[in-house]
Amino acid sequence: MNHPSANQQDEQETQFDYDLFVIGAGSGGVRAARMAAATGARVAIAEARHFGGTCVNVGCVPKKLFVYASQYSEAFEDCRGYGWQLTGDINFDWDTLRRNKDLEIKRLNGIYWSLLEKAGVSIYEGRATVSGPHEVTLHGATHSARYILVATGGEPFVPHLPGAEWIKNSDDFFYLDRLPSEAIVVGGGYIAVEFAGILNGLGVNTRLLYRGDLILRGFDRNVREFVSEEMEKKGIGILTGVDVVAVRRVSDGQYAVELSTGDELRTGLVLYATGRKPLVHGIGLESLGIKLNAAGEIEVNEFYQSNIPSIYALGDITPGPKLTPVALAEAMTLVRHLFQGSTSKLDYEFIPTAVFCQPNIGTVGMTEEEAQATLPSVRVYETNFRAMKHTISGRQERSYMKVIVDDSNDRVVGVHVVGPDAGEMIQGFAVALRAGATKEIFDTTIGIHPTAAEELVTLREPARRHMSGL
Repeated sequence: MNHPSANQQDEQETQFDYDLFVIGAGSGGVRAARMAAATGARVAIAEARHFGGTCVNVGCVPKKLFVYASQYSEAFEDCRGYGWQLTGDINFDWDTLRRNKDLEIKRLNGIYWSLLEKAGVSIYEGRATVSGPHEVTLHGATHSARYILVATGGEPFVPHLPGAEWIKNSDDFFYLDRLPSEAIVVGGGYIAVEFAGILNGLGVNTRLLYRGDLILRGFDRNVREFVSEEMEKKGIGILTGVDVVAVRRVSDGQYAVELSTGDELRTGLVLYATGRKPLVHGIGLESLGIKLNAAGEIEVNEFYQSNIPSIYALGDITPGPKLTPVALAEAMTLVRHLFQGSTSKLDYEFIPTAVFCQPNIGTVGMTEEEAQATLPSVRVYETNFRAMKHTISGRQERSYMKVIVDDSNDRVVGVHVVGPDAGEMIQGFAVALRAGATKEIFDTTIGIHPTAAEELVTLREPARRHMSGL
């Protein structure tokens, strides 16, 4: 897009109340508002719910805290092999966890507010709508803006079915009044497997229902199979090829779940984690003719501009990866483009991802299936082992690692890890892949002993090769 001259910009600034009005104070919206204000732009932000968005309030932060809580049950068991003798009853109190989680989120909400305030951003609480290409309406007042950024994020998707009123979604989970003795988690994506692991670790008899044939669609096939096996070893029942037809309340805290197979299950909690949908309706976008794709996401160009030139969108309401760090990077790219004249685009290659299921997944780059389909020749290295910690703890949990190499140039194009702290481990390997590291560089890198990570630089013989003939 063409940027106005200094004189034209001065004239435009006098025509608008703000240079940028952001709707949605999640990770992407807050970063865009703060960074734009730092350039000297006049910025406003409006939030209808909680500052910090999905990640802080009902996503990354509380989920990770709950994962930590759920891991103590195994830690108490494992410590005996190391000489620790636990005496007396060990009890878990759901109210304590929920209360402490709420306090931490409240603290983070305050930090987000403070960061915006210190940056000089005008803060509005309430539901804002886009009432024109350069207008935002809030509490009956209309504010004009040179640019409008929509960053409203997403909300859980729960299908309409008989008894849906008894279903809890992934947002609800963090605020349950009590923890049931039995739970059914519906879904096969990363949110579902993470919640199944949390519930199981907190002592809940947990079953995971998925309509597909294997959980974690989109991840490497070997990773999916390995995680599924490890989850079942921990006592999580995984039922695939099945869907929920109806839910019926049997008594207070007890529900009957009718399945597509004709079977019926009883449980104290029906938790749906079947994905999230973009929050784009009811904020004025339809009347302006903003283009949405089949998934209901706002269509944008490489600089996050919609088909209305003054309106932009980023984060979970656009087609890109639904990850907090991606939204932050998109916000930085947008601000540099709008207020500093940058034409640099965000590079989406080699974005690392972690799934905080148990055991954890850390992954970056191509899956084996993707590499086989797109590269002429591929080498695959892998290992499957019992972590050193469990040789004494007695736990049978295993770890899995895979390195995928483009055979034509020896470049490593994929790294996949399943095991403790896989998310921590994969970050450094993501840097290596972005830097273009070859397998030779991996091989000549000295490992840290004894660690699990050293396995990734000591894999010498390929497990298999693929020749596609491309």
